[in-house]
Amino acid sequence: MPTKTATRQQKTAEKDAKSTANGSPKTASKNSAKLKEIVTDEVNKKEAKAEFQTRKKSQTSALKNTDPELLREMLYQMVLGRIFEQKCAEVYRIGKIGGFCHLYIGQEAVGVGSMMALKEGDYTITSYRDHVQAMVAGISPEEVLAELYGKAGGNVGGKGGSMHMFSKEKGFFGGHGIVGGQIGVATGMAYAQKYKGTDNVTLCFFGEAAVNQGIFHESLNMAQLWKIPCIYICENNQYGMGTSQKRAMSISNIASKAEAYGMANEFVDGMDVMAVREATLRAIERARKDGSPTLLEIRCYRYMGHSMSDPGKYRTTEEIKKYQERDPIVLFKESLKAAKVFGDKDFEEIETKAKEAVEKAVKFAEESPFPDESELMTDVLAE
Repeated sequence: MPTKTATRQQKTAEKDAKSTANGSPKTASKNSAKLKEIVTDEVNKKEAKAEFQTRKKSQTSALKNTDPELLREMLYQMVLGRIFEQKCAEVYRIGKIGGFCHLYIGQEAVGVGSMMALKEGDYTITSYRDHVQAMVAGISPEEVLAELYGKAGGNVGGKGGSMHMFSKEKGFFGGHGIVGGQIGVATGMAYAQKYKGTDNVTLCFFGEAAVNQGIFHESLNMAQLWKIPCIYICENNQYGMGTSQKRAMSISNIASKAEAYGMANEFVDGMDVMAVREATLRAIERARKDGSPTLLEIRCYRYMGHSMSDPGKYRTTEEIKKYQERDPIVLFKESLKAAKVFGDKDFEEIETKAKEAVEKAVKFAEESPFPDESELMTDVLAE
């Protein structure tokens, strides 16, 4: 049933529609659409809250068999990622960061839940939305923010910017700006792991729009045919730039696309960090055992626009609020509290630690110098 507020809004809309029906059909139509939007919004929020409770119950159960220290680190990385990205938005608006800047706010459970299932020697590669994943891989917040500032103390000396974090030592191979470009690279990386006789795996992140690229299908076919230990993670935030998935994809079930190649696949709730972790662990087990690849469709939602230059007018405020009802950090905190793993004091300590780390990163980025002119032509390959 709609709430009292929705009922009042509904009656007002009905009254407006009746009073203008004879004199202005356009206005009546507009009010009718408004009424439909109000009712739909209430249903959506109700569904979101119900899903939240369902996920909270399953998360609470999953927490019982997980090391509390690991859970603390997972929550810390999610909170750090959220606060860091919020700070990025703040300093971008005042001109400290230039160029493209794609934020991860709302998607933290995907990067944290999957990457914290890895072991030493495993690889990660991702798209341009890479700040949080870089930090989960072990690249410091100072290095990431300084890179965003274009400073010499940045992750790659201030030359890569927002979309090109990289660390061979941490097994983090980017940050790629070409849609779907990293999928073929990941397949090659995983093939190299197999060729060397290791049991290591490669995680490859990409958005749902990359699924329409030919390299996606070529890579999945090759990976399954040759048993390449690559775990393809589609972070389906439901919008390719400003285009809804519904308008761009004839089959919206991305996980099922792997069936064309006989590949293991799974649909995962990306607002549930434990569900992401468990699905990734299953995929890793398959890969380590005999090299079998997996496609994971992890459904999530970004609260911000595609990038900082995107006002996001193609989405309604109501739609965003619906997904915020299932915020991955709030859900994880509620589950940890229900399972009596952590309490309010623990949450305060984690948030304080994350805020201090971000402030330290800002200070470092502000004080770091710009690259010297002598660095202009270094690390440049021309053929």
